[in-house]
Amino acid sequence: MEMPQGLAVSQLRRLRRIVDAAVTLAEKGGFEGVRLREVAETAQVALGTLYKYFRSKEDILLFVLQEETQRLERAMLERPPRGDTPLDRVDDFFERSTRAFLRRSQLARAVLRSLTAGDEEVAVKVASYQIRMMCLILGALAGGAPPTEEELIRGAVSERDRTVAFTLLHVWFASLVGWAGGLHPAREVARSVREAASLMIEPGRRSASSGEDS
Repeated sequence: MEMPQGLAVSQLRRLRRIVDAAVTLAEKGGFEGVRLREVAETAQVALGTLYKYFRSKEDILLFVLQEETQRLERAMLERPPRGDTPLDRVDDFFERSTRAFLRRSQLARAVLRSLTAGDEEVAVKVASYQIRMMCLILGALAGGAPPTEEELIRGAVSERDRTVAFTLLHVWFASLVGWAGGLHPAREVARSVREAASLMIEPGRRSASSGEDS
């Protein structure tokens, strides 16, 4: 995520300290470990100063998520998803995305809590995040550059591909929530998406492989 425009260098440094402090606290104590007063103390700013940049801990954690999404976008641009088929490329994309998301498990759990806050302003940011992720998934499906957000919104992508990308994103998110709740290990997250993708993208291949396993 780009730093807010119009801030002085000193303000940008202050914002960076706040974000880094929240990340440190989340890595130690998850969502509950991110207390705004403690974030302010760790960042060495007044609590009132923190509120000039962020209105809640969810707000800070979603800022962190947007930064991570930007890193993922750069990574996919530098090294696009690999594979000769849409299914293989989508599989590679979600394997890499899952590793990136879960590499700091406590922070990942805190971010997931923030995504489900239910606040109206949070919902707007979650919708923006979903659009960016859908663009990346669509790029993996097509084996080319992801569509822009504007192209996705105005309907320049086929309805089928939009539906596939939307569904896979939600399967991924649901599986991440299941992991966060202790329902299954991390390795099951990407596997769940792979199973859903095979059913939608190459159902014949899925049926054949299932028959061989049985």
